Amino acid sequence: MATDAKTPTPAAKFQNAEFRELTAPLTSQDGLRFWQLMISGSVAGSVEHMAMFPVDTVKTHMQALGTCPLKRNVTVSQALRTIITSNGGPIALYRGIGAMGLGAGPAHAVYFSFYETCKTFFSRGNPNNSLAHAVSGVCATIVSDAVFTPMDMVKQRLQLSGANGYRGVWDCVKRVMSEEGFGAFYASYRTTVLMNAPFTAVHFVTYEAAKRGLIEVATPESADDERLVVHATAGAAAGALAAAVTTPLDVVKTQLQCQGVCGCDRFENGSIADVLKTIVKKDGYRGLMRGWIPRMLFHAPAAAICWSTYEAGKSFFQELNQSKDSSTII
Repeated sequence: MATDAKTPTPAAKFQNAEFRELTAPLTSQDGLRFWQLMISGSVAGSVEHMAMFPVDTVKTHMQALGTCPLKRNVTVSQALRTIITSNGGPIALYRGIGAMGLGAGPAHAVYFSFYETCKTFFSRGNPNNSLAHAVSGVCATIVSDAVFTPMDMVKQRLQLSGANGYRGVWDCVKRVMSEEGFGAFYASYRTTVLMNAPFTAVHFVTYEAAKRGLIEVATPESADDERLVVHATAGAAAGALAAAVTTPLDVVKTQLQCQGVCGCDRFENGSIADVLKTIVKKDGYRGLMRGWIPRMLFHAPAAAICWSTYEAGKSFFQELNQSKDSSTII
């Protein structure tokens, strides 16, 4: 018996965006344009970092090896109390958020759009290709870190400087430029890429695998990869695991970005090995894991928020594109 040409295929039946064919050169596996991915990523990154900024401030203070009021080897709750009481109250937890706002949106727009584009190219139509996810994540972080690193450096200096330090984002930018030169904005770029390359590889592979697993164990009625709980849970697992694995390099990054601030050391050549030796000499090998708890407390919910927001943005544009296609047909 001849098969009706209009009979839905399995991919159409389950409406899984990852199985849709690529219909245009600048679309992802989800059928979205490059600019739509950039907007979704920008909103997701901004929401993620703004929501979790106080935790990031605590992590930065715990990782700095300077002469700030925060003592070494303190707990997260002790660090939180010290920051609030020694730096002008709860507002101290949000010092530097302006720099984060300027950097997070553009960086995440680049991050997610490049990831989706690279995933489409490297996966060759196989949505379960973990190697493609890892390689795509690494490519995305190399490009996005070039955008984000300068503002991340400004953000961390503002977090540590206190009420008597930099007066704001532009004051910090001008002083760093005049006192240390343009290279200071990218002093940690190499370390950031070396940290974020394995971070994103672990993160994206874990996220995609966890998402597939959650979809497979879901009941047929709820087996929809656009559901909030799937993306939030998969994102939280991916963020926590990737954060724990890459904490030592994050400590190195913080040291390079906060040179000379609040008593932090300055490094002549800025090599990773030099910074690692200094950390171990001052604080032992456990110093390489300073701030790992707030780092995980940041990245687990942050990734859940980010992926949920990002996928919600993609769903919005998918519905928008479908409605435009329907109106065109009519």
